[in-house]
Amino acid sequence: MHLSRLKIINFKNYESQAFDLSARLNCFTGLNGMGKTNVLDAVHFLCLCKNHTGLNDKHLVRHGESFFRLEGNFQLTAGNPTTIVAKYPLGQRKEIERDGVPFTRLTDYIGLFPVVMIAPDDVSLVQDGSEDRRRFLDATLSQVSPVYLQNLLIYNALLKQRNALLKKMSEEKTFDATLLESLDRQMPAPAKVLYEQRRHFTAEFQPLFQAFYSDIAAGRESVDARYESDLEKADLDVLFQKNLEKDRLLQRTTTGPHRDDLALFMDGQPVKKFASQGQLKSFLLALRLAQYEVLRREKGFAPLLLLDDIFDKLDAQRVRQLVGLLISRDFGQIFITDTQRARIEAIVASFTGDYSVFEIENGQAIS
Repeated sequence: MHLSRLKIINFKNYESQAFDLSARLNCFTGLNGMGKTNVLDAVHFLCLCKNHTGLNDKHLVRHGESFFRLEGNFQLTAGNPTTIVAKYPLGQRKEIERDGVPFTRLTDYIGLFPVVMIAPDDVSLVQDGSEDRRRFLDATLSQVSPVYLQNLLIYNALLKQRNALLKKMSEEKTFDATLLESLDRQMPAPAKVLYEQRRHFTAEFQPLFQAFYSDIAAGRESVDARYESDLEKADLDVLFQKNLEKDRLLQRTTTGPHRDDLALFMDGQPVKKFASQGQLKSFLLALRLAQYEVLRREKGFAPLLLLDDIFDKLDAQRVRQLVGLLISRDFGQIFITDTQRARIEAIVASFTGDYSVFEIENGQAIS
């Protein structure tokens, strides 16, 4: 699978721009703030119906305009093209069309065009709370398993209702045991699906993550990723009974898969406390590349790989290791942004396949 042509209209700082893309390597260079990352974000939106950083769709519309439109021509296999259009008019619902036919449910679309994006804000995976790491798990598994995505939506809807009920009962100084028990009976089934699929994913992901880090860092440190969940101790219905008084006191659900974490370590210590900037960048790259490899194995074809400013803060040896890794392995179609034109030229000089290089200035490709 690859994206052969991308057209962007009124998206972020782009008024109208089309890109004819290489099936293997596409490089975007230019100064900061010119729109390089926005190209990758447009590809990400076409694949997953959302911005990489979670921005509300209304903030993606170009200033002064009333809508944005993205169009991508994908080649699924040789001679099997398909056109995807994403449209968002301000104040209305976004629409995704495939060959002119709109999807009635976005959940039916997620996973058809898998993608992995590596960006500077990935540092939140390590430095922030467990919510970002759960989002990492969910983003991967939602592209792999429609069953997972459906159960995630069900669980989150029930969780929202349960938390609202706990808060209401506290404010009104009442206790509706019947309604609470009704919610509690519905939540263990989807929770079990989330737990089992996350556990299975981590078992597959962990050795890949360790191998990629070893390749990037030349074996200088050891790393680990461990899945932690309340459901390792007991089923959710048992945990609900055990934590009922605590939940009522705090007015929220204090146990369940929404509290899961992917604990991250370097040389046996929590990575956020001990890693240098270069080690942290290598760590995050290995996380994303392992995510990519899991998606490729599960989907049976290579996802798109979007690499935003990945060489910043890496020493020369780690840059060489990473470039060698990208060139030596079959990563399918790759998109790279970098402010240094010379570094981009060095990458393509060592790349034997087809490639394209675009110079970006103020939301336009000038070369």
